[in-house]
Amino acid sequence: MRGAGTGTGGAAVAVAMSLLLLLLSRSPPAAAGDGRKSDSRLVSEQFSQAPQKLAFYNWYGSARLFHFRVPPDTVLLHWLLQVTRGSGPTCNNVETTVYFRYGAPPVINPLGTSFANNTSVQPSFLLRMLQDNASVNVSYPAPGDWFVAAHLPPSSHKIEVKPDMLVVRVVEMSILEPDVPLPLVLLSQPSYLKVFVPKHTQELRLELQGCVSNGSLGCPVHLTVGSATLPGNFQKVLTCSDPTTACRLLLPSPPWERWLQVTAKSLAGPRVLVTFSAVAALTACRPWTANLQRLLQSSPNQSSNASTGPPPLSPNTQDLDQSGEAGSGAFCFRSFPILREDMDVVSVRFRPLDRASVLVQSDMPSVMKLHLNTGMDSGGSLSISVSVNQTVIASNTSVVACVTAGSPFLSFNTSLNCTTAFFQGYPLSLSASSPTANLSIPYPETDNWYLSLQVLCPERPEECMQPSVLVETTLYLVPCLNDCGPYGQCLLLRRHGYLYAGCSCRAGWRGWSCTDNSTAQTLAQQKVATLLLTLSNLMFLAPIAISVHRCLLVEASVYAYTMFFSTFYHACDQPGDAVLCILNYDTLQYCDFLGSGVSIWVTVLCMARLKASLKYVLFILGALVFAMSLQLDRRAAWNTTGPCLFAIVVMVTMWVYRCGRRRHCYPPSWQRWVFYLLPGLSMAALALTIYVSMMTSENYYYTHSIWHMLLAGSAAFLLPPREQHAEPWACAQKLTCHYEICKNHRDELYTVT
Repeated sequence: MRGAGTGTGGAAVAVAMSLLLLLLSRSPPAAAGDGRKSDSRLVSEQFSQAPQKLAFYNWYGSARLFHFRVPPDTVLLHWLLQVTRGSGPTCNNVETTVYFRYGAPPVINPLGTSFANNTSVQPSFLLRMLQDNASVNVSYPAPGDWFVAAHLPPSSHKIEVKPDMLVVRVVEMSILEPDVPLPLVLLSQPSYLKVFVPKHTQELRLELQGCVSNGSLGCPVHLTVGSATLPGNFQKVLTCSDPTTACRLLLPSPPWERWLQVTAKSLAGPRVLVTFSAVAALTACRPWTANLQRLLQSSPNQSSNASTGPPPLSPNTQDLDQSGEAGSGAFCFRSFPILREDMDVVSVRFRPLDRASVLVQSDMPSVMKLHLNTGMDSGGSLSISVSVNQTVIASNTSVVACVTAGSPFLSFNTSLNCTTAFFQGYPLSLSASSPTANLSIPYPETDNWYLSLQVLCPERPEECMQPSVLVETTLYLVPCLNDCGPYGQCLLLRRHGYLYAGCSCRAGWRGWSCTDNSTAQTLAQQKVATLLLTLSNLMFLAPIAISVHRCLLVEASVYAYTMFFSTFYHACDQPGDAVLCILNYDTLQYCDFLGSGVSIWVTVLCMARLKASLKYVLFILGALVFAMSLQLDRRAAWNTTGPCLFAIVVMVTMWVYRCGRRRHCYPPSWQRWVFYLLPGLSMAALALTIYVSMMTSENYYYTHSIWHMLLAGSAAFLLPPREQHAEPWACAQKLTCHYEICKNHRDELYTVT
């Protein structure tokens, strides 16, 4: 996948493209000692993405995610990570943390918070970088989706990370057909094979036959089966050195409907000829499958009544042979058809077609297949809940379950470790004392997932009081577990065309699902924060009163608008229980941002002492510009700074014009400068400093409340005095009196009308 960049990232993309052409024009790089230096079967390809600016991690949205796709038949994956700090020097002594994972985004926990109950997390491969360049090599990587996530420790620098992915893949790979010997000759270069594992394969056996080394018996061969994933590596390695022992490898429950990569290397030296035949044998079993046609024709009432008894199972008499077609074999599990119901983005419901309960017996496992292979399902969380009726399950009977990806776990009678050939599954258990089991898997890998269940009885079958149990299943793929709870918000994130979800926690709650209350705020702290943010807006009563006193009614109405919506926006914006919303949250936020910007705009223009008609025209135009810019990007810095700088230019221009016209400083009174302008400008500068550099999520309640008071206080000090011939509260008198005093400033004539 190649990313496109704009702005400063464009240069980085151009460099990556030139590097790509250079690598493709050369021979593939060779790993030390693997004999790939002059192997014509290998080709190299490089994939790059635009750099992203890193940030300190406080929730998953702070991490920067990269999504790559590794092509099939890849034998070497080389990651090149480049870290730069803007346009300045290199990033020395700045630790950058990078995570790698196959199949789904990495599940990370840099803050050491706790996960929700019943959440199972597989760690991701972690790399800490102190230099500006680093590389990671993965031999025989699994084909498909790979994800890279990166973040920073606390730092004020603008640091970018740019990953490049170089792959070396095989263009000529031998195909190993089941039960057909494949002659191979090893000298200095390894042999690359692949075998297709069809559906319903129970066991795969790989064997080396007729092995001869320099004409004598012996099999110095190193066999690697499977693909590597990070952090866990479930590759199977077989070393054949004893000529008297058969060289074979057994793989129970290999991944279905997938090519399995096999690499054979000689251990006899660079000039020793090793010949042998590779044989792959598949053991398949056929499932008992519910009659789908009868299920589709049955009515809901019939399906509901059928849940009290065992479902009618019709044996599927077909099995797999070496070509993946029908054959014969023994039954080894029951298969229940599952309906996938897409409800929303990264939101899926899985349910059996005919009933809410699934029949689980002791003779063979019951298996349900969950389709999570669309490529867009790995950005959510898989939630699984299984339960039995506590009154109907026997005391000496238990139900065990195993959740796996790629292929189902079918060996309950011989092992309970819930492990397939290349995957460590998630075990569950039900009994009379524990009738319910829950499992949550954040960011499940892109694959077909399987839920296998079976009844376990005592060692002697005659002591099994209950050989079959009805198990109720609740299977969902959700964006966030429990919708992040009452103290979190589930947000949908996007990286190019890939969507994934994360929880943004509030009120001091932390963790993957906002369930860690180690730093949570109490109800009293939440109330104090709400009162600080709301009551601090009462400071706007001062500029409102001064505006009315000086007959500045438009300015007073703007301050009243700001005070009202800022108060109720912050009352609605609280994360905990002390919340009051009189309107939609988005509406309150928009009005609060609009009022704050327009308040600064009218205050600065009022200080310019323009003519009334021009001043009110600029008031209206400024309000319209603010409304448009906030609709485009509500949190952009230029929304306020742009119009305010223009207003300051207008004010300074008018003051300079009056200074030149009157031949003395404007405003002319030193008392005006000392007691009004300097305190007002100091409060405005302090408010700007707090807003830009001191406000954080931890001190937001205090610093933002101070910002409210400083903003209102500066407006009260900076408002210009009333006109020389205007009476105090003249506008208020006009509202109550039934007559109007008209004054002619030129003729000093007064009339009463």
